[in-house]
Amino acid sequence: MVVRLDEMDRKILFQLQEDASQSLDEIARKVGSSKTPVWNRIRKMKDLGVIGRQTVLLDAEALGLEACFFVLIRTSEHEAEWQNKFLATLRARPEVLEAHRLAGEIDYILKVRVKNARAYDIFYQALISEVKIYNVTALLSMEEIKSTTILPV
Repeated sequence: MVVRLDEMDRKILFQLQEDASQSLDEIARKVGSSKTPVWNRIRKMKDLGVIGRQTVLLDAEALGLEACFFVLIRTSEHEAEWQNKFLATLRARPEVLEAHRLAGEIDYILKVRVKNARAYDIFYQALISEVKIYNVTALLSMEEIKSTTILPV
């Protein structure tokens, strides 16, 4: 279900995406409103599921996670039991930041963040020991050109 948002909602969402640690007073000032209406709108958007959990963004390189791999997976297995095991395996691996099921020749793409190539190999060996996979291709990102969590609202 698509939620209808007005311009004020969009301004509030933009401010929250920029810096969710801002006070209600700061957000209200920036969007040209007062604190109570902003709080009510935020609460309503949380209730509607527009706003999910709030978290902080960490710097992967500062934490020593310098290697980002995009892992392309092709499988010959498409049964529900295999898929459930595969998804559970991915969810249990903290290195997997994103996982997408695709249309086309590649079945899944993963975004994996690790310390280095050796750490990726450990991840890879663990993955293929848990689930049967037909083909895996790992692509090392040489440079992150753009990364954002801000949605166009």
